[in-house]
Amino acid sequence: MSILEKLNSPMLYAICGGIIAFVALVCEVFLVRAYRVGIQLGMDRAKLRRVVISSATFSVLPSVGILLGVIALAGSLGIPWPWLRLSVIGALHYEAQAAQVAAEQVGMRTLSAAEMTASGFCTIALMMSVCIIWGMVLSILFNKKYSQKLQGAAGGKHMGFADQAMTAMFIGLVSAYIGSYLGDFISGPGLFSFRGDWMPLVVAAVSALVMGGLIRLSEKKSMEWVENFSIALSMLLGMAAAVVVGLAV
Repeated sequence: MSILEKLNSPMLYAICGGIIAFVALVCEVFLVRAYRVGIQLGMDRAKLRRVVISSATFSVLPSVGILLGVIALAGSLGIPWPWLRLSVIGALHYEAQAAQVAAEQVGMRTLSAAEMTASGFCTIALMMSVCIIWGMVLSILFNKKYSQKLQGAAGGKHMGFADQAMTAMFIGLVSAYIGSYLGDFISGPGLFSFRGDWMPLVVAAVSALVMGGLIRLSEKKSMEWVENFSIALSMLLGMAAAVVVGLAV
């Protein structure tokens, strides 16, 4: 039995599917309770139904990004584990990066099924899980105090430390990725040949342009609903650009 067959075994489907089903059940419980509380508060039933339908509708396209993440990771980690990670608490940019870093630490050159081992998968899965739990832990310990600070600073004119730190983190993350893409393009094959792999640069550029256009529509054209689809559309059009360029060359 190959490693991918083991990672797609019925046992893993049962474990991961059971956890996802439990989380889905909790969501349904909160949905029903929220609807009942709305009725008790005197809200119009028709309006409540429209809210539920519109929320479900606007959740479809953004979830395409999650599906793409599962597909992208399924070739090396199987379907159940990425399905669990991206359905419950994970995010595509985090999961892929954490898996790649863990794979490199166990001696894998790339995150692929060809190099995957049982011990390597265990290490990757453990790192993906442990590194993301701190948001929940810190929220339990400090979220109440942090929420009070946010409410107190709601009328302020300056960005708080958390906003500045988050912005700086994403700028650093994007810079690191773009820098690695530029390095691969400039240095290979042959030092300063400018004949390396330029496909990631094309995908990054197209995705950035699409995201910028959607943000402009959201902020300048009063089309706030576009923001719900920005990530999924940026990913899809970036991938489509890679396909088109790959076929053209």
